Amino acid sequence: MLNKTDEDSFYAASANARPDYPGLDSDTRAQVCVIGAGYTGLSAALNLAEQGMSVVVLEAQRVGWGASGRNGGQICTGFASGNEKNEACLGQDGARKLFEITEEGKAIIRERVARHGIDCDLAWGYFHGAGKKRQLDDLRAESDSLAQDYGYTQTRLAETPQSVEEFVATPAYVGGLYDAGAGHLHPLNYCLGLARAAEDAGVRIFEGTEALAIEKDAKVRVRTAKGQVSADFLVLAGNAYMTGLEQRIQSKIMPVGTYIAATEPLEVNRAEALIKNNVAVADCNFVLNYFRLSRDRRLLFGGRVSYSTLMPPNLSKAMRRKMLEVFPSLADLRFDYTWGGFVAITMERTPHLGRLDGNIYFAHGFSGQGVAFTGVAGKILAEAIAGQAGRLDLLARLPHTAFPGGRLFRTPTLALAMMWYRMRDML
Repeated sequence: MLNKTDEDSFYAASANARPDYPGLDSDTRAQVCVIGAGYTGLSAALNLAEQGMSVVVLEAQRVGWGASGRNGGQICTGFASGNEKNEACLGQDGARKLFEITEEGKAIIRERVARHGIDCDLAWGYFHGAGKKRQLDDLRAESDSLAQDYGYTQTRLAETPQSVEEFVATPAYVGGLYDAGAGHLHPLNYCLGLARAAEDAGVRIFEGTEALAIEKDAKVRVRTAKGQVSADFLVLAGNAYMTGLEQRIQSKIMPVGTYIAATEPLEVNRAEALIKNNVAVADCNFVLNYFRLSRDRRLLFGGRVSYSTLMPPNLSKAMRRKMLEVFPSLADLRFDYTWGGFVAITMERTPHLGRLDGNIYFAHGFSGQGVAFTGVAGKILAEAIAGQAGRLDLLARLPHTAFPGGRLFRTPTLALAMMWYRMRDML
């Protein structure tokens, strides 16, 4: 993360009761060791434990400390890359299978919230706002393709500024696309619920336990400051925070800073008039704005990205300017919380899953779509460890290009590329 504590976020301030998991202080043994107590790692651990395997999860900070506890909470349909790239790489049949996997990710959220009683404000309904006619044309083509090629019929086009008012009260959009099958949740509370479910299934979770090195012969040993875990299999689920631990996959992802602000609570009538039916909203820009209402009727407004480890200067001012471009009527509101953290992106904007050396598995680079996809990613890793690797092999066929420039120059190189996309967003 961009700082050493998560207490600055609205999610931390509104989190459910969270246990303090112990740190690892001796050597231990498990069939599977998982590094990272976010959505991916906890999902893999839960699936493995439900299959009867012994699992240890190591977390350098606290459960949900990374992107899983600080993200926008938006449950999206498909991949950030869209379906056309998948079709070009895998053919129509392979692309349909991938889309079915992404839909399973959403179903997993719904099922786990119900089965484990996770109190995380889960709500369905999502609106993509088009600020320009070409973006509306793109949304229309996407909606047609989803219905005709993928059997997904939960979208509905809003073709005029007046029809936008059915979903969100803003002059910023000329139209948009409503998706009844996408939604939003409180990300940290969902992650804490996953941890509780995993612990109930027998998973041992250790917080404040950084994985310092991986040693491998017939088995895998993960060394920490006060002990080590010996395991048959290893799952790498640190996403943007796995720096330096496994160099063979490090170049395929880039940590990118993203930011969210939470306003003071709105009055009931004002909140309901601002965003109708509690939908989540995002625009169609490459560097997009996204927003929704919290349970206590705060506007949670996300946007802006950075490519360094430093919090941008005047972040609150910059976020406020972006919010007022969408909602000029909110000029009287203050921000009670502003926070940021890293997500990991890939060059192709598709998740990167695979295995190394036969018994080391990984999943990372969810490129802004991690709330929905991480659950099924963890399930697919668990399937592969149990001997059913077909779906992992399909995902591993997606191409993933190393970021140019190496560790020293890849950040400025990406920053220059993002300048082009920002300019395109303005056209």
